[in-house]
Amino acid sequence: MRSLILLALVGLAAQLVDGALGMAYGVTSTTLLLAIGTNPAAASATIHLSEIGTTLVSGLSHWRFGNVDWKVVLRIGVPGAVGAFLGAYVLSNLATDVAKPVMSAILLALGVYILIRFTLFGLRKDRLGLPLRKRFLAPLGLFAGFVDATGGGGWGPVGTPALLASGRIEPRKVIGSIDTSEFLVAIAASLGFLIALGSQGINPAWVLALLVGGVIAAPIAAWLVRKIPGRILGSAVGGLIVLTNVRTLIRGEWVGLGDTPAEGLILGAIAVVWAGAIAWSVRAYRNELALEAATVTADDDAELVGAARTAG
Repeated sequence: MRSLILLALVGLAAQLVDGALGMAYGVTSTTLLLAIGTNPAAASATIHLSEIGTTLVSGLSHWRFGNVDWKVVLRIGVPGAVGAFLGAYVLSNLATDVAKPVMSAILLALGVYILIRFTLFGLRKDRLGLPLRKRFLAPLGLFAGFVDATGGGGWGPVGTPALLASGRIEPRKVIGSIDTSEFLVAIAASLGFLIALGSQGINPAWVLALLVGGVIAAPIAAWLVRKIPGRILGSAVGGLIVLTNVRTLIRGEWVGLGDTPAEGLILGAIAVVWAGAIAWSVRAYRNELALEAATVTADDDAELVGAARTAG
């Protein structure tokens, strides 16, 4: 019973982060399942089965709060479903230890870019509203879906930073669209695992516990993402990507510093930089609001002067 309660709490926390930042549900939940001895394929299958419910509720919640671009959902979600189905079949028959550090290095580079871009320069507005092309979204969805199924998580970490980096869609709509399209990915991955594995290694009680926690958190996260300013949200997402993937690389064979004092120092230093970046973004956002307010006041004063002269 304790383990089910713990899983429900993990599902709640993971969905709260995922729904607000566009990533981390699969990574967080899969990490716990692997820690208690679940094999990678069964862990990923369990997560994706629970995600069918959590992503459905999350997508509806994001739609309710106006966070979804349906063109993006379809153009990235359908290829993502194809990639997820293929990834589920591959993971059921093949280990992905070699690909994991390469994937983490790519995501780390994207995370650094997002963190620097949003912290120092804010939200790019000169490209907002420009259409995202199919030739960009389709390959991205295919790759992200494959990574998500084979890694037990990855749809958000791959899709969210790529869409944020494009500068063509608001951060809240990036997150809402990624979360909504993940419903298609979760269905496809689950079908792939069920065809390849059957129900072997999948605990229905674990699926239900994760589902309950995620469903509770989904509407809260969809509301939260609407309230967080884009600049601050971008810094938070970038820092999360950097921290997560540095940890993966440190614990991998390439670096081999897992469970050492050096790991704690490195991750601690990144956490401090991340907190500083968010604080910087908060301060910059407040300055932007003050400047906008001053500009509006000046414009109003100019209109009043002009009206007075006309009347005179």
